[in-house]
Amino acid sequence: MTGRARGKARGRARGTADEPAQRPGEAVEPTQLPPAAYAAPVYTDNGHGGQPQASGRAAYRGGAREPRPGTAGVDIYTRAPAEEMAQLRLGGGGPEVGEGRPPPGMAGVDIYNRSPAEAGGGRGGGVGEGRPDRRRRFEEPSTRPAHVTDKSGTSGQPIPLKANYFRLEQAPDWHLYQYHVDFKPDVDSKRLRIGLLYSHEELLGPTKAFDGMTLYLPHRLQNTVTEVVSERKTDGTVVQVIIKLTNELPPNSPQCIQVYNIIFRRVLAMIEMKQIGRNYYNPAQKVDIPQHKLTVMPGFITSILQYESNVLLSCDISHKILRSDTVLDIMYDLYNRLGDRFYDECTRRLVGSIVLTTYNNKTYRVDDIMWDIHPTDTFELKDKSRISYKDYYQKNYGKTISDDKQPLLASKPKPKDIRRGQKEIMYFVPELCTLTGLSEEVRADFNVMKDVAVHTRVAPNNREKTLTDFIKQINTNGGVREYMGGWNLHFADSPVTINARVMPQEKIFQQDCQLQYRQEEADWSRDMRGKRLITPVNLQNWVVIYFRRNEQQAQEFVQTLSRVGPPMGMMIAGPIPVELSDDRNDSYLSAIRQNLTPQTQMVMCIVPTNKKDRYDAIKKLCCVEHPVPSQVIVSRTLSKKQMMMSVATKVAIQLNCKMGGEIWSLEIPLKNMMVVGIDTYHDSAKKGRSVGGVIASMNPALTRYYSRCTFQHTFQELQDGLKVCFKGALEKYHEVNKCLPERIVVYRDGVGDGQLSAVYDHELPQMLEAFKAVGGHNYTPRVAMVIVKKRINSRFFARAGQGVGNPPPGTVIDNTVTKPEWYDFFVVSQSVRQGTVTPTHYNIIHDTTVLKPDHMQRLTYKLCHLYYNWPGTIRVPAPCQYAHKLAFLVGQSIHRDPAIELSDKLYFL
Repeated sequence: MTGRARGKARGRARGTADEPAQRPGEAVEPTQLPPAAYAAPVYTDNGHGGQPQASGRAAYRGGAREPRPGTAGVDIYTRAPAEEMAQLRLGGGGPEVGEGRPPPGMAGVDIYNRSPAEAGGGRGGGVGEGRPDRRRRFEEPSTRPAHVTDKSGTSGQPIPLKANYFRLEQAPDWHLYQYHVDFKPDVDSKRLRIGLLYSHEELLGPTKAFDGMTLYLPHRLQNTVTEVVSERKTDGTVVQVIIKLTNELPPNSPQCIQVYNIIFRRVLAMIEMKQIGRNYYNPAQKVDIPQHKLTVMPGFITSILQYESNVLLSCDISHKILRSDTVLDIMYDLYNRLGDRFYDECTRRLVGSIVLTTYNNKTYRVDDIMWDIHPTDTFELKDKSRISYKDYYQKNYGKTISDDKQPLLASKPKPKDIRRGQKEIMYFVPELCTLTGLSEEVRADFNVMKDVAVHTRVAPNNREKTLTDFIKQINTNGGVREYMGGWNLHFADSPVTINARVMPQEKIFQQDCQLQYRQEEADWSRDMRGKRLITPVNLQNWVVIYFRRNEQQAQEFVQTLSRVGPPMGMMIAGPIPVELSDDRNDSYLSAIRQNLTPQTQMVMCIVPTNKKDRYDAIKKLCCVEHPVPSQVIVSRTLSKKQMMMSVATKVAIQLNCKMGGEIWSLEIPLKNMMVVGIDTYHDSAKKGRSVGGVIASMNPALTRYYSRCTFQHTFQELQDGLKVCFKGALEKYHEVNKCLPERIVVYRDGVGDGQLSAVYDHELPQMLEAFKAVGGHNYTPRVAMVIVKKRINSRFFARAGQGVGNPPPGTVIDNTVTKPEWYDFFVVSQSVRQGTVTPTHYNIIHDTTVLKPDHMQRLTYKLCHLYYNWPGTIRVPAPCQYAHKLAFLVGQSIHRDPAIELSDKLYFL
């Protein structure tokens, strides 16, 4: 097989319609996608603080891109004033302007006459002046099991690594001093409170942080209680200001961590980085891709947190992808091309998308297009006067609107906006907005993605150099040095170093041999050729349905399948061919019903195009109404004869899996153990409903699985659904093995930022209760629950010649950049040929298995070898990826519980 053919077979082409065209478990590596649907008035911050990257999971058929379901976390540090901390005002600037709410009908523009820089948070006067981050920050719960005193493993080959973390250095006796500030008589206005307090700079010094009630200083005042007086300039009233010391905070306290992040946002503004959405970008370094009308803007994802023994700055490269043309340009293009269909297509293209307002760099979701509202319409200002949208933008931003007839875009307030009093619809002018991210049509264009990847896919050497230069820019900037010096803070010049380990290479077995492969490539596709599968299943009774013009392709493909099957141990008989005169959905469904018998092992449909509704109809029929394994193949996959053997081999392996066969296996020393994978996916047909996929191993080799799915609505607990799933899994395990498992290891994927508390406080106890309910009170298996997180910003670099490269597969990191309150570790399980490899983070929140850290790490790495749709390692344990495939199929295509007859087969691949 040629390198190109092998690349196609490995999934980098579109392949079959049943398989996405990227490595399992991997997202498009460094590209920063648009944030989740988010609408907020301009007087709040659009940023989200942390960086849960947009899901974008397998939307290659045009399905919905939605954030993962779940609830927010709970702030366990009750003493940290989180909401107030997010609004801290730093430095010695004057009073804050722009307090208050926009009037109805004009929430989308800044009615308080602030400059674009102020509205966008780009001014240097102090973080919180123009764009305070009012998002409540949640502390993650402490989930480290009490018996785990040492979470570091010892086995494997040591390897030194660098990481994208930089130490935040303080003086040895550094503390942050927290004061409570009272005013007599009481002052309601936060702006006025700030002004009254900051008039005493000779007492407080130039470096301070104040949110209207709590004051933070890097030094201690002479007295525990300090009283001063200020004069209110508006009416000459003398106000007594009482400053009382309430706390002396150590460097790793939650309050200090939040202050560090606020200080760092100020630092980013000082070096002229602009906040767009939740991250900071450098507009001066943007790169245009004119042939696709796209702009790539480089930036950074940053956060400062307490890790094992130090406070570290986590910093990674991000890219914001914008359209270089405006929303109005897109509307004109659609109008010129579509004519009468313009209104419907324009609504379809724009509603639900995320736009960036060019005058203040904020992002909003488009909920509607107001065809009857135009820039010449007027709205009411705070002083009750009226002004047109057009005049307002000209007066406040110097923006000239050229098209007076264009409609306005509308963004509805989210529930959280309504809770804080913002009930008005926000309006935006298309001429002043650009689309962010990439549409599904653009993502399907290989040439576009290739040109974008040139700028967004960064090699390890360049990534490490860029990050180091970024920190150097901060440390050498005169203004930043003076400002951070006032807080007695400084960033280390070089990234932290880590003592990591490379776990031993795993042995891969097929029926009569051991496969040979290089660990650094983590790919055994070449050595699989011509070798018998572990458990081949003969294909004797099957149906092939195809459109008339694809007859020759179908015949050649079936012949090729019959040639590649026997060397693998699969005897493939001739199918029942069904030729269709048209490619309507009903034609395929009727053909399936007419030719399906109780003995049918497989239904294969060769379709001319990748239409989602046809694929959904076929899968719903074959997974629910008439349960039978099915395979859908797009005809273009079979159009290249030189690729036919490669495609047929891959499809034959997939068919074997769907009929209950096994492909390869590993050495699994632990006996009588069940491994469970759980993942969730939003149901695209019903808003607010999610699908949970549950996969459980049934044999000692962890190569046979039982699958069920459960449905839940937003904020609904999984208790009843999990009980049904685990009951079926344990009953099936007992049927196969004549006993119940002694150990159960659950890998839980799909847990986003802020959802760990919900899983730990609710889902974990429910799961443990479900085991007892199913197995009886005397059944007490040893259980571990592992949270799997792959959308992370951690990156690791290994020495490679004069520079750095990616760590080899099997690298495990369990110190320095892990959390002291967690039993966690990172694993680099896959190999990448381009860009920087992304590790996967594992957090063991419950463990009674008495397995050592080495054993949990090795088991996790072994499971990354057992995903049968990829002849190599993947980013997550195979049960997680199988659970995702099941949840995605049900959430995108079936929308109902699949037939129980298919539960012991991997029919969802």
